[in-house]
Amino acid sequence: MKKVKIYALIAAAVLSLGSCTDTMETEGVGKNPTPEVPYVQGELMVKFTPEVGEMIEAAGLTRGGAVTRSGNVNVDQVLDIIGSYRLERVFPVDKANEERTRKSGLHLWYVVGFDASQSVGDVARRLSALGEVQNVDLNRKVKRAYDSKAVPLSAEKLAAISNSAAQTRSVALNDELLAAQWNLINRGDMFTKEGAVKSVEGADVQVEKAWERSTGDNSVVVAVLDEGVWIEHPDLKDNIWINEDEVESMTEDADDNGYKGDIHGYNFVNNSGKITWNDYYDSGHGSHVAGVISAVNNNGLGVSSIAGGDGSGNGVRIMVCQIFSGNMATSLLATMQAIKYAADNGAVVLQCSWGYVSGAANIYDWGEAGFATQEQWEAGSPLEKDALDYFTHNAGSPNGPIDGGIAVYAAGNESAPAAGFPGAAKEYVSVAGTAADFTPAVYTNYGPGTTISAPGGDQDYYWDYRYEDNIYGSNYGELGCILSALPLHIAPTGYGYMEGTSMATPHVSGVVALGISYAAQLRKHFKAEELQELLHANVTPIDQYCTGRKTYYRYVADLGPLQPMQLNLPDYKGQMGSGQVNADKFLAAIAGEDAGEAMRFPNVYVAVQGAVAFVPSRYFKDGEKLTYTVKIEDESVATCTNEDGRVLFKGAKAGATKATITASNGEVHSFNITVRRSTGNGWL
Repeated sequence: MKKVKIYALIAAAVLSLGSCTDTMETEGVGKNPTPEVPYVQGELMVKFTPEVGEMIEAAGLTRGGAVTRSGNVNVDQVLDIIGSYRLERVFPVDKANEERTRKSGLHLWYVVGFDASQSVGDVARRLSALGEVQNVDLNRKVKRAYDSKAVPLSAEKLAAISNSAAQTRSVALNDELLAAQWNLINRGDMFTKEGAVKSVEGADVQVEKAWERSTGDNSVVVAVLDEGVWIEHPDLKDNIWINEDEVESMTEDADDNGYKGDIHGYNFVNNSGKITWNDYYDSGHGSHVAGVISAVNNNGLGVSSIAGGDGSGNGVRIMVCQIFSGNMATSLLATMQAIKYAADNGAVVLQCSWGYVSGAANIYDWGEAGFATQEQWEAGSPLEKDALDYFTHNAGSPNGPIDGGIAVYAAGNESAPAAGFPGAAKEYVSVAGTAADFTPAVYTNYGPGTTISAPGGDQDYYWDYRYEDNIYGSNYGELGCILSALPLHIAPTGYGYMEGTSMATPHVSGVVALGISYAAQLRKHFKAEELQELLHANVTPIDQYCTGRKTYYRYVADLGPLQPMQLNLPDYKGQMGSGQVNADKFLAAIAGEDAGEAMRFPNVYVAVQGAVAFVPSRYFKDGEKLTYTVKIEDESVATCTNEDGRVLFKGAKAGATKATITASNGEVHSFNITVRRSTGNGWL
């Protein structure tokens, strides 16, 4: 049964970035005073049946992607009626991943372009009526609703924090701003006024003790789907992912993954390998998110991060998947391409500080409400569901610390009693925001679909705590907000404050990445869903803080200090997910005796006259301290050389043979080597 519901697609075309200072929505819906069509004109995404897919390819699909006829009489007849058209694969051919792309059915999704004078809804209804069409999806436009910026950290305050006696609050890391990062280490003493304290010791992500186990691993990659990241930021550049198989500014696709020049990720807004972050309308959001996850730790500079390593080059890597740029609208198409790109290029965590406005949103404030149930979302956004399924099932490796991927979304900033989709779907992680005393942030969504909480900042709550001699911030937008990296054109110091569930989200992404790093160090293997279960089961309980009323000042920045407002905290009890993310408990659970499986050296597949290399230390506990010997039973099939910490297998003739690898500690792993003839299109 087809899951397309055109009315649902249009009604739910409202999105919001999970940040109070940096929000997004679909064009023409909600707060836009001049309504516009909220989707790309003259374009639909269509999933054909396998039979039609074969016809389209036979009709002349090239790596460039476009054809002008499907080869199917019924499809072509409808498209002829609606005017000239073109067909192009949604997901470009990626040679290394084409087999699993086809297995998942993503190769059957096409962009159908047609005469822009035709009604998109009309064309969608006609196509969805065809037996040759499985699904139809609108290419919704997504753009910012506001152009407000982060609050920069001044040079004076940076110096004050760095030189303050409060620096003794920190642990072994020497980052100069860690003392101000209550979200990482909260001693319960930062926000005080006339004896009242809006801070609770431990109301952080509990990363201090977790760092005793792991500070990160550079084999772990987090894809940041956001604005571009300033990849040359002094506190970020050493932890930015590098595509070793690509060449910067190349006009050719050196690694055959369908994207040219994707050295550090890809700009899906401009369809370019060049990442941008300094548009006048950029907010710095991408850099800020990246800094929470993996700013370089222990470098004597700027902020600390959750999984940024210990200064020895072992931080988690940030893959930049740019889906926003300035005030340019992006689209569902670009976002879905980014999700698949992340899975195919090594990311195991999907960091998504955005989502649809929830189905429980106040219509007066947000216009049309979004999807109310998972069933509505799956029916109304089938391409998104397929792309996310691909990530959660295909990211990672059966031979690495995680098999599958974990998608982390912001719950939303509408103060609504339900999280927004797609994060609210049961397969993903949806993050609510908290203040420095465990109370729900005044803007956060909560309730159904919310799975976990994390520090997100709460400037409205701390407005009356401002005072000039507070080195941690004295102005609205500083106190109680999240301090992280920013581009220089926004903050001359390179650092500043933001808040929102979009800031809570990277805390969870960072903790997940830290847990995967620890699993890699322990040489343990987990299914993605196993790690997700451990994440939600090992949290800090926060329901005891949901009592009484919380006083705050809303709209202070725009309207000045109005009468205080109050939040009824019991409404949030049991509604903020399983609790607040706890890195220490999560990593301890990963180390548990019954958690995960020991890694084993993988089976080897190599082409005749081809070669494939492995790093054996990745599969043995404390493997960096060991040496290895490989024995192949039939060396007429394959041979092996061992040098520089790598074992290189070369295929000699088609066939299979058994082999063993023995570490110097006596541990032996058995595996198989299969040598196969190959063609440009796959194995024979």
